[in-house]
Amino acid sequence: MDFLSLLVAFIFGLGVKQLGLPPLVGYLAAGFGLHAFGVEPVASMETISDLGITLLLFTIGLKLNVKDLAQREVWGTTSIHMLAWSGFIALLVFAVSLLSSLALFQLDWQTALLIGFALSFSSTVCVVKVLEEKSELKIRHGKLSIGILVIQDIAAVIFLVLATGVTPSLWALALVLLLFIRPLLGRLLKLSGHGELLILVGFFLALGGSQLFYAVDLKGDLGALIFGMLLASHSKANELYKSLMGFKDIFLIGFFLSIGFTALPSWEALAIAAGLSLLLPVKFALFFALLVLFKLRARTAFLASLALMNFSEFGLIVATTSVALGWLSTDWLVAIALAVSLSFIVSSYLYKDAHNIYARHKNRIARLQRRSTNASACPDLPGPDVPNSAEVLIVGMGRVGCGTYTSLHAEHGNGVWGLDADSERIKKLKTRGHQVMLADAEDIEFWEQLDLDKVRLIMLTVPSVNDMKNIIQQLQLCQFRGRIAAIAQFEDHRAQLLDFGADAVFNYYAEVGSGFAAEGRRLLSS
Repeated sequence: MDFLSLLVAFIFGLGVKQLGLPPLVGYLAAGFGLHAFGVEPVASMETISDLGITLLLFTIGLKLNVKDLAQREVWGTTSIHMLAWSGFIALLVFAVSLLSSLALFQLDWQTALLIGFALSFSSTVCVVKVLEEKSELKIRHGKLSIGILVIQDIAAVIFLVLATGVTPSLWALALVLLLFIRPLLGRLLKLSGHGELLILVGFFLALGGSQLFYAVDLKGDLGALIFGMLLASHSKANELYKSLMGFKDIFLIGFFLSIGFTALPSWEALAIAAGLSLLLPVKFALFFALLVLFKLRARTAFLASLALMNFSEFGLIVATTSVALGWLSTDWLVAIALAVSLSFIVSSYLYKDAHNIYARHKNRIARLQRRSTNASACPDLPGPDVPNSAEVLIVGMGRVGCGTYTSLHAEHGNGVWGLDADSERIKKLKTRGHQVMLADAEDIEFWEQLDLDKVRLIMLTVPSVNDMKNIIQQLQLCQFRGRIAAIAQFEDHRAQLLDFGADAVFNYYAEVGSGFAAEGRRLLSS
């Protein structure tokens, strides 16, 4: 990207951040603004955009469990939703064509279905970004959303194969051998250490997987995803994920800018995009109804549906391919690009306050839950593993949380419990004898099911300041009368948490020096 693109992206991103919106909304606006003023995208824009998507799919794979894709609520919801939505849009287009003489709506039923299919996808980029910002990729609704996105991506790959007539090479069958080189990839990851070599091997594997799949006439993004999945269970997968996050986010700026360079909209395209954006609540409602039908909790269905209610960049790929094949007009491509952009704005804005929206309306939403659904917000209930006798609850059992738990458990014994939303982490900690429980601390129903009268202290060690704010708000709604402590990486975050209601906030970057000095004094005096 050139300096002008980066400058405008930064200005717009910073501007929307001050309005409480994710920076990606500003990047989208920057792309359309640059295009409107006649700025041509630099040649490297597409390459940077593709690299961002490749790294995104690779990092998704690092967090993905194959078992999540096999669940019937994942593939069942995806399949039914895509069919139902495609049919709904096709019928709607035909209804408009009967009432309007616009040339854009004089379409045959195959083209109408194609438009519906393009709009049935949800945005992998947008959903992953909003889930990442709230550290919810490994929570129930986060894993569910990612599973649905992966099935949608596979459907897009199948469409592109059928549409372009490019069938995979016979050599594609040899890709099954990747399962046998999995130990070698893990060994390579371990030998790379913790510095720049780890980042380099991440790029190598993401791009290598992409190029390998391209070589056998399969979509390269799928290869990056598969290579990530091969490493998902490795002990260094999380470290690799964190190492690549910053690079992925920078390269994805190119993707958001490139959407704005698709084409300049006509008034007709703007009107169609606005009309399509009005259908987002319908898309949300269809996802919600299907997930509830598959006996998921109303809250899980609500949060996943809210994340998935947008339109997708894969819809743009489908539309672009259709235009190249002469199946669709360029005006429809522009309208779909605008609708994708508007859906990003709506989805990002709503999801940032998703937990509080649910908390305010939970009684009405919960009524839509099926009676056969397990309504418990505590997966370990009923049973003996319930922290009702706990005096101290530690929310977030990562490295900081585990260290806090170990220190306090040595002093207070069974009065200390740990909570975490990552089921795999909880399983590992239980095998070590830790008193831990699987729970989403942003779920108000979880706190309502616990007896908080005996809890004197809740310590928040989750990585996101927004998550900690949400948890504090849920505790306030439950009339929690104990003390709340939190951690912060930056001084402005510390001030925000104190203003939000935390009784104490520990800035571990600022305090580590004094802690280390105390240890030095102990050694000097011994």
